[in-house]
Amino acid sequence: MTGESELVAELAAIRESYDTVAADYADLLRGNLAGQPYDRAVLGLFAELVRDGGGGPVADIGCGPGRITGHLARLGLDAFGIDLSPAMIEVARRDHPDLRFEVGSMTDLELADASLAGLLGWYSLIHLPDEAIPGVLAHFSRVLRAGGLVLLAFHVGDDSRLKSEGYGGHPMRLFVHRRPPERVAGWLADAGFVVDTRVVREPEGVETVPQAYLLARKPAAKTALS
Repeated sequence: MTGESELVAELAAIRESYDTVAADYADLLRGNLAGQPYDRAVLGLFAELVRDGGGGPVADIGCGPGRITGHLARLGLDAFGIDLSPAMIEVARRDHPDLRFEVGSMTDLELADASLAGLLGWYSLIHLPDEAIPGVLAHFSRVLRAGGLVLLAFHVGDDSRLKSEGYGGHPMRLFVHRRPPERVAGWLADAGFVVDTRVVREPEGVETVPQAYLLARKPAAKTALS
């Protein structure tokens, strides 16, 4: 089990690691979506459904340097980004000066209740331990309006590994958790979401494990029968 003090320490390690690699991370992944047709297709579906639902603010939680936030904006969404790493937010603001980015934590989202039409967790829950995920998804449910959509992307598996180096050879110290889609879908259901779409694709390029995308919605509020 991960207690509160252990989670605080893990969040600090995540923040420090991504502060260290922010500039090189942005450079290495800039333009990456051009070669990722499945990613673009899933993000396009998410954007279309948000627009069809009337639009509204969309939060990219764990946005990093803002590359996905920018893509969502180009798809016509009112997208903004939140990330734990101040250095990542600095890069995002530099690369996307027309968009809004804020430093914040998904474990304590400072967003108003029912204020979002959509929420994206694009490989951003992968560093948190299992015990922290239900609380994070409860925050996601709180800030989404009825009928709002959440899209999660993550690595498929059932193990964890310590990442000690990455993105230009910089030192890092954080865990990467791979999870079965069924487990993540169960957490979403427990948080009150209805999972509409599950996609699992085989690894491509340097990837070593399958990748999963789960698209879920917060049910519309029930009205009393007259």
